[in-house]
Amino acid sequence: MEAQKILSRLCPKTPSLLLPSHKKLHTLPYVGPKNLGILRLGCSYTEGKKKRVFCVRRTVEEEEAKEVKVGATALVRRKKLAVFVSGGGSNFKSIHEASLKGSLHGDVLVLVTNKPDCGGAEYARNNGIPVVVFPKVKDGSDGLSPSELVDTLRSFQVDYILLAGFLKLIPVELIRAYEKSILNIHPSLLPAFGGKGYYGMKVHKAVIASGARYSGPTIHFVDEHYDTGRILAQCAIPVLANDTADELASRVLKEEHRLYVEVVEALCEERIVWREDGVPLIRSKDNPNEFC
Repeated sequence: MEAQKILSRLCPKTPSLLLPSHKKLHTLPYVGPKNLGILRLGCSYTEGKKKRVFCVRRTVEEEEAKEVKVGATALVRRKKLAVFVSGGGSNFKSIHEASLKGSLHGDVLVLVTNKPDCGGAEYARNNGIPVVVFPKVKDGSDGLSPSELVDTLRSFQVDYILLAGFLKLIPVELIRAYEKSILNIHPSLLPAFGGKGYYGMKVHKAVIASGARYSGPTIHFVDEHYDTGRILAQCAIPVLANDTADELASRVLKEEHRLYVEVVEALCEERIVWREDGVPLIRSKDNPNEFC
């Protein structure tokens, strides 16, 4: 209800490349936003010994604390997601469909876009997902400021933000409010072919022109720059001798849909852990002592 009030006020017109081998992880910090009111205790595993995970809930309402078993040791509540798009939103659709099918322990509660008429925004409206505009539209009354965007996402109690083809730089206010809780997907093997100006078909044309033998999607945490945050997952696919940019883009996009859903699944199940040197890893769902 609070979220709806804010939306009405602000937007009245808006109807597998393995990572390096890990060091031993003794303390696995919870990576969600600090304002969720969830305290994690004893969250650790050692080789050969399994330690139970104890959770103390302080402010999450009982009816909202839907839970899922992970590795038979931890109970995790269903996560609340915000997705940002600027175009057709095919990755957004894959994530939303996975949520509806029950393979993803989270729900997309709000869509943020800088293009309210884009395909992703249309899909959201058709599926009953609120759409908000960010940033403010030039010469118009629609759109949120960075601080208003943070307030709006908090009103939805958003846990994680997923960028799925969003072409605007994320403001520092949002990064600070959702530290280690914003993911982006990029259609190349970062750090190659990333940064400002590298998006969409421009990436695939540059890959082919360079003579690179491999390409593929990268999922990374978001920092204050384009495509420079910590890499979480990648998938390499070969660049064929006679590939066109369209052909390469099609194969990479197919892997994007698969990889993003898998990573968001791990995120929602709290299987993202951070190595001592700041590298994020994904804990295996089947074996808590394995990471990728």
